[in-house]
Amino acid sequence: MTMPPGQEPAMAPRRAVDCLVVGGGPVGLLTAVLLGQAGLQVAVVERWPQRYPLPRACTIDHEAIRILQAAGVMADHVALFEPSQGTRGGYEFRNGDGELLQAIDWNRTAESGWANTNGFHQPDLETALEKLAVATPGVSVHRGWSFRALMQHHDGVSVRLTRTDTPTEVVQVEARWLVGADGANSAVRSQLGIGMQDSGFSADWLVVDYRPLAEENWTAFVTQYCDPAQPATAVSSGPGRRRFEFMRRADTTIDELGQESTAWRLMAPWDITPETARLERHAVYTFRGRWAQPWRSGNVFLAGDAAHVMPPFLGQGMCSGLRDARALTWRLSLVYRRLATPAVLDTYGPERAGHVRELIDEAVAAGRVICELDVDRAAARDAEMKKRSADPDAVTREPPHPRLGRPSLTIDSNGAEGRLAPQGRVRVGDRVGLFDDVVGGGWQLISLGGDPAELCDLDDLSWFRQVGGVVADVSGHGRIEDVDGGYRRWFAERGCEAVLARPDFYVFAAGAHTDVPRFLTRLRQALAPTAGE
Repeated sequence: MTMPPGQEPAMAPRRAVDCLVVGGGPVGLLTAVLLGQAGLQVAVVERWPQRYPLPRACTIDHEAIRILQAAGVMADHVALFEPSQGTRGGYEFRNGDGELLQAIDWNRTAESGWANTNGFHQPDLETALEKLAVATPGVSVHRGWSFRALMQHHDGVSVRLTRTDTPTEVVQVEARWLVGADGANSAVRSQLGIGMQDSGFSADWLVVDYRPLAEENWTAFVTQYCDPAQPATAVSSGPGRRRFEFMRRADTTIDELGQESTAWRLMAPWDITPETARLERHAVYTFRGRWAQPWRSGNVFLAGDAAHVMPPFLGQGMCSGLRDARALTWRLSLVYRRLATPAVLDTYGPERAGHVRELIDEAVAAGRVICELDVDRAAARDAEMKKRSADPDAVTREPPHPRLGRPSLTIDSNGAEGRLAPQGRVRVGDRVGLFDDVVGGGWQLISLGGDPAELCDLDDLSWFRQVGGVVADVSGHGRIEDVDGGYRRWFAERGCEAVLARPDFYVFAAGAHTDVPRFLTRLRQALAPTAGE
């Protein structure tokens, strides 16, 4: 059988690499792409010989798409993503009678320059990422190879791999770093003896993916049916696809819930039948909120589901994994190039853990609302939610906007530090596009008060550009035009004029235009490697 490029299970990895990534899903592949683009030699090992062809994650937000943009994915793959649409904000809670209880504004203008929420088909994204990975110099993908053991030493990690279908075939790989992106049942995490903290939330749900054969009309991108008789979720899952999720009740066994006939029976109230839809997949999952502690052991790091799992009610599981990849890779890249002290790696886990904990808490809270089976408590919940929604100013809520956990690689900036920085459309000469594409990604020093370069020491500016920094004047008096006024609005809402954003798009510092030299000085101090590093 001829296999697609990048899926040759017989090919063993090189014996020495800068980074070994265990896990060939979206998080592992993105990690490899970003490190490879920074000049590292990277090998990805994935135990399965072929990509999984059926849906899994189906929702991705604006920030995660900006991360994909940074990797070069969006240049050719915009059509993979279907933006959230709907008349009441895109995300609705409804009761058993179909009455609207609350709406969340998933159709808002998002600060990252992309639609706030989008549906997608995970196999399509994995195909795009794997093709990009194998086309990136220095990156190789090895399917059909399983992680078995590791031993850490001062200079890195010794890793034992075996061919999945021939366990007696063993390869030893030396790597400076290892990233465990090998899923919720992570073998890397288990090898390290890292435990998982638990939110206490657990519920069995049937997930049903289908392709409509007839036109369907939905008022929202996601609808949560908070019906104590049968909690359910309906969601757009990418172009030409939809998903239902149904909670298991106590009178239904997991085996019964997992039957195809059960899927059709539960979808029937919405007129989803074998005549109107083609079933792609049905599977029972246990929704939980859990996170690893810690995320790092020496030269080994956890990312994605290996580091955290959460109920899918906010669509943030894979998004959080892509954030992990971006947050870790810019640090590893700078350390590899000796432009940053290895100490910057210490903040990866605390920052990401704090951020993801807030999302887990929000997802669990939504789950407790949706999963209520007691009729009287559900009625009281409905009354309270309808009362809040009667307030014209409270009809729609925004999605959560977590800050980075602490300690973080930021400086105090009146609460703006550690929050997501913006990306707007800009014009430079005849070119109009998103800032990262037109001006540049990486570190971004942007000011509404004039040209930041005019205030900075030349040596600091030279250093900033060496670490991948760009400087931008969006005041309207320079060469960069803030086309839609997005930067002006962002600065006005936060009472500042200038921002220094990190390569993962979080605010390192924000303040007055005259604070710009201090931003660079503090950043240089934070990153500066000591002698011998």
